[in-house]
Amino acid sequence: MATEEPNNPPQPPSSIPQYSEMIMAAIEALNDKSGSNKSSISKYIESTYGDLPAAHSTLLAHHLNKMKQSGDLVMVKNNYMKPDPNAPPRRGRGRPPKPKVPLPPGTVLAPPRPRGRPPKPRDPFAPVSPPKKASSGSGKPRGRPPKKPKVGTSSAPAPAIGAPRPRGRPPKVKPAVVPVGC
Repeated sequence: MATEEPNNPPQPPSSIPQYSEMIMAAIEALNDKSGSNKSSISKYIESTYGDLPAAHSTLLAHHLNKMKQSGDLVMVKNNYMKPDPNAPPRRGRGRPPKPKVPLPPGTVLAPPRPRGRPPKPRDPFAPVSPPKKASSGSGKPRGRPPKKPKVGTSSAPAPAIGAPRPRGRPPKVKPAVVPVGC
């Protein structure tokens, strides 16, 4: 179980160089004016280096993509080629940052502003209030205050039964049915 070497990744065979070196050698050897496509690079590597891993096509695609992203290779119309040394460097996406103006020597930078909203300025003419005692809240109870009962002014007399009036719309009063001529 724990008799093997701990966490040593398998080393690639030393007979073949790194994929990036093989890809660059293939592009130089093929020397195509419009660049070399993935299949021609793969065929050249397979013919030059015999014992390749089983996942050769996946590894090749991965390393080609990685080299393209890092700028070691340029892709033009599905062909890979070396970048032109006289070409200007490629810009990233988005707006470029503003160039920084160099400061003259001996200039001291102010500390950066603190984050968040600045505090309100204190009024120098306001009277000094005594320090308030520390409390956990504002002194008022939380939530909606209870409803105060109305005293005195009542426009409708209270029901004689003593039962409180139910909530909502009262039911429609139906007239009593009178039997017709018996």
